Amino acid sequence: MNNLRNTPKTAIIVAGGTGARMGADKPKQFLLLNGQPVLWHTLVSFLQSYEDLDILLVLPEAHFSEGEKIIASLDKGRKIRLVKGGDTRWESVRNGLAHVTHHGLVLVHDGVRCLIQPDLIRNCAEWAFVHGSAIPVVPATDSIRMIEGEESKVADRNTIRLVQTPQTFEVDDLKEAFSLCRRNDFTDEAAVWEAAGRKVSLVDGAYDNIKITRPVDLLIAESVLQHRSMLE
Repeated sequence: MNNLRNTPKTAIIVAGGTGARMGADKPKQFLLLNGQPVLWHTLVSFLQSYEDLDILLVLPEAHFSEGEKIIASLDKGRKIRLVKGGDTRWESVRNGLAHVTHHGLVLVHDGVRCLIQPDLIRNCAEWAFVHGSAIPVVPATDSIRMIEGEESKVADRNTIRLVQTPQTFEVDDLKEAFSLCRRNDFTDEAAVWEAAGRKVSLVDGAYDNIKITRPVDLLIAESVLQHRSMLE
């Protein structure tokens, strides 16, 4: 494989959240945003990023029927396969990796980061193709304090970066990292990668690539989508 165009690529979309902090009657990935489920918006952006991108949608088995309905509503839904999630993010990503049989790149993304745009997806893939990994980040803009016991101290926000997804890696190397690190309390793949002794390579993320976690995030996402539609 001499270039990215000829490199197999698979996205693992992890959508196992329960939505407890949303206070809703269904998981946040299935809440409606501009008339479509949050997860629908995420999948559309990945389908638009590369024609040859395969997608593994990792869901709790109890929500497969909802996932199947969303996939069926998409023109290129045939490129999306459902994978049973685990009890933790680590287990869910590991289950997804088990279904990646090619050598190439894998992009791991939070299913509720529904404002992701194809350009950022492609930037991560291009960076990882050269550097082995690509972790999208944005600089912290708020003041930050570190908690130590009952005390706190100010942290230099100029040295802080907020981590996003899609976190992108060479498939074989990420599989090896997961095989070496059997703790299941990692909160993202970069931590697994680093624990296996590999260098984390950062790439510019986007401030609007937010994760839907609380009710206000849905309002922000609606505003962003409306603004984008006005620019089209």
